[in-house]
Amino acid sequence: MPNIKAARKWMRQTEKRTAQNKEVKTRLKTLFKSATAHHADAATVEAAYDKAAGKGIIHPNKAARKKSRLAKALKNTTASSVAKKAPKTRATRARKTATRKKKA
Repeated sequence: MPNIKAARKWMRQTEKRTAQNKEVKTRLKTLFKSATAHHADAATVEAAYDKAAGKGIIHPNKAARKKSRLAKALKNTTASSVAKKAPKTRATRARKTATRKKKA
């Protein structure tokens, strides 16, 4: 514990800022995970990263990297959901098998 009164105040301020920054960082992680898992609004998450970078809580390059990865993840999940096909029925399988037999 410092003897100087100003140094004691600096310690209190540092503890307070550290706690606030930790809350913001935790919220950012949660937002990112929920956005990728539940297809949440990407604009909200990007705005949160920009705000944190503007306040100096995270580095601006980290915010840009996270936003880029979020966009990539959302693009991949939407593309994969479109690419999924309906399950084949017996009739479809039978028709394809019959056409193969005709060609042979």
